[in-house]
Amino acid sequence: MFRLSRTFPKRRQVNSGAAGQDTPEWQDLGLSDSLDKNIKMLKDTFANCSDIVFRQFALAQNEDIRLALIYTEGLTDKNQVGDQIMRTLSLELPAVISGERIKKERALELIKQRGLCIHKINETNRMEKVVDAILSGDTVLLVDGHATAIINGSRGWAARAVEDSVIDRLVRGPREAFVETLGTNTSLLRRKIKNPSLKIETTKIGRVTRTDVAVAYIQGIANPKIVEELRRRLAKIDIDGILESGYIEELIEDNPLSPFCTINHTDRVDKVAAFLLEGRVAVMVDGTPNVMSVPALFIELFHNPEDYYQRYIFSSAIRMLRIITFFLTLLTPALYVAFTTYHPELLPTSLLLSVAGQREAVPFPAFVEVLIMELTFEILREAGIRMPQPMGQALSIVGALVIGEAAVRAGMVAPATVIVVAVTGIASFTFCYTATITLRLIRFPLLLISGTLGLYGLGAGLFVLTIHVVGLRSFGVPFLSPLAPLSVEGLKDTAVRAPWWAMFTRPALLGGKNIQRESPGLKPDPPQKRRK
Repeated sequence: MFRLSRTFPKRRQVNSGAAGQDTPEWQDLGLSDSLDKNIKMLKDTFANCSDIVFRQFALAQNEDIRLALIYTEGLTDKNQVGDQIMRTLSLELPAVISGERIKKERALELIKQRGLCIHKINETNRMEKVVDAILSGDTVLLVDGHATAIINGSRGWAARAVEDSVIDRLVRGPREAFVETLGTNTSLLRRKIKNPSLKIETTKIGRVTRTDVAVAYIQGIANPKIVEELRRRLAKIDIDGILESGYIEELIEDNPLSPFCTINHTDRVDKVAAFLLEGRVAVMVDGTPNVMSVPALFIELFHNPEDYYQRYIFSSAIRMLRIITFFLTLLTPALYVAFTTYHPELLPTSLLLSVAGQREAVPFPAFVEVLIMELTFEILREAGIRMPQPMGQALSIVGALVIGEAAVRAGMVAPATVIVVAVTGIASFTFCYTATITLRLIRFPLLLISGTLGLYGLGAGLFVLTIHVVGLRSFGVPFLSPLAPLSVEGLKDTAVRAPWWAMFTRPALLGGKNIQRESPGLKPDPPQKRRK
């Protein structure tokens, strides 16, 4: 299913003191033509590893030829090992000529050609590759008298079934999401894009974990410079272990100090396939369903895969709603504090009197009042996410109602403050979780500066934030494109979505050579108009 990429730059050699450990001795060893020596080296390497199975047996046609099978219990399909390897070699392997015994010199070649009923085999004479294969779930076959090992693709560990996404929920669209197994994820992607131009290159990252990482892109559509830059950044990583894609994300992003995420990540197969068709590059990590893609754009915070499955009029209206909720989430608490504290003359008289009457018995200033309620809401949100699902939903809803009502009755906060915080919190759920985290981080500094300097401070904060966003890059692509720099063709898929028959080209700023997405003239034409 995978092919080991030869296009990644050579990874840096690990110094003995780089992470407080020496390079393991077995990484520099080669196999011997003595079966006993090879087994001894492997047993020394896997000392105190009770899950490593060593099985020795004789060849069917010649008992003088000894074989050894090594695999990891729990990572290997036992049916394949028993039926397609051991049974064939120990009982059923036929000779080339009836009645002739298999000689030791030809044993390896005959086993490869006639003795292994398995879908995938490889050869190696390096101990490092043998150890990697065993720990990855493959079965290693050693033949006495040969310094070459046969690696059999027999991986078969327990895995989660393909289910619907828990991050990006859809009403209309596919119900397939990535899982923790890299092989399953690449196959799901292949099902969406049945084209040999879809390239999947794999490498291993992590001195200890040796985690499989795959880079996927469509040759001829993706910008070769972006692909090469991603390879270079991945090859530069020198770390003990990779347990989730977030490890890699922090090591390859353009601006690690920015609150904005300049790398997309999702668990939806269709979303990653759509990114690849636009010219982006995906990074898949074994052990996690979250797939990263680069470059990322700011406008994609307002996009959802369902936008492309619904009619464009409805999708455009929903996008405009998300933009409105974006500003509600970001600015509502700061504006409320600024108006009630520094600029009450800007409020209508009736509204001002209502708010003033509500806050008459509240002992705290508006800034402290909003801050307390915001922190309380964030605590409830995090508790609801971390607790078991049935309890979390009850805690989020009942806790918010009970605490809000009790705080108003106790005179600690005004009813208007509860409304402001509730509207802010509800509006934040209209985005993907990544965008929500970003807005939650930015909202508190804006609230602080509004409580200190009023609308002037809020304006200054927004000005600094805009300058920061304009200067961001994602693998060399401006984060605000196609708004800055302006691309008229790119505006067809920003705040609104143009119909599919009007989006002729892919995003030009991604730099791919093949920018034509579809042929012109695909707008539906009624039969009456055609007859004229």
